[in-house]
Amino acid sequence: MDKETEFLTSLDEGRLVEAKDWMPDAYRRELIRLISIHGVSELMGALPEKEWIPRAPTLQRRLALMAKVQDEMGHAQLLLRLVEDLLAPVGRTREDILQDLFESRQKFHNVFHLEVPTWADVGIIAWLVDGAAVITQGMLLKGSYGPYRRVLRRIVEEESFHLQHGESVCMALAEGNQRQRAELNAALQRWWPALMMFFGPKDSAQGSRHQAINLRYRLRTESNESLRQRFLTKYVPRIRALGLVIPDPQLQKSAEGPWTYEEPDWVRFHEIINNRGPKSAARIRLKSTTYAEGRWIRQALAHTVI
Repeated sequence: MDKETEFLTSLDEGRLVEAKDWMPDAYRRELIRLISIHGVSELMGALPEKEWIPRAPTLQRRLALMAKVQDEMGHAQLLLRLVEDLLAPVGRTREDILQDLFESRQKFHNVFHLEVPTWADVGIIAWLVDGAAVITQGMLLKGSYGPYRRVLRRIVEEESFHLQHGESVCMALAEGNQRQRAELNAALQRWWPALMMFFGPKDSAQGSRHQAINLRYRLRTESNESLRQRFLTKYVPRIRALGLVIPDPQLQKSAEGPWTYEEPDWVRFHEIINNRGPKSAARIRLKSTTYAEGRWIRQALAHTVI
């Protein structure tokens, strides 16, 4: 039995892989890709909400939003440190991932390329975008790479508080005056297409070429469509309970079958994740600028004797 066959057999038996273990090159590449996208998405995902910290409607909301942004940056730090262990054997570093981001080679999640024009958008992000993220991360918690699973436990626990914050914001707006309810409904209209794209294309010719190999290596345990169906089952009743209108006339679920829905614009999806979204260039530029401005701090810390 060759090493890769032995490796796959051990995965089928439920073995967890650790950073210093032997792993096939393809397994390492997929791990680096998966965790890099996750880490950079956490990093870039803090930016849309950070814009609203000075404009939050109350001090309590401002403090909650500041704590959420701080959590997201902490998640990025954990994940980029985690992927560094995988990069070392191939001669790359965390700095390389960031440079790839600044030069628009590194992808991050489609939702973080979009505009956030109102406070209601902040609520939708924290409730539904983070809700979709928790469904994905809960699935990844069952994956085969031990260090990622352990980091994800902490991330998922903190994301549960973000969901409560987002749901609280949305409920307050839904129970508010006519203008506030209209603002919340308009935010849902803006974000629904991105939420439907969140999990990626179905298992078809449009599906991610990485999906099959990730399933075989047990880096993930469910398909894109399975995750999307779980999101719809969990959140559609809650959204409707707030009196909101989901902008999809085809959305329905039979007693025994899956949800049917209007197929997202996957051409637009691929444009967005290739850094051609409405706010892609501005947010990448901002992160590049702040990273450059903070270089002296990193250099000082690197030479500090503790």
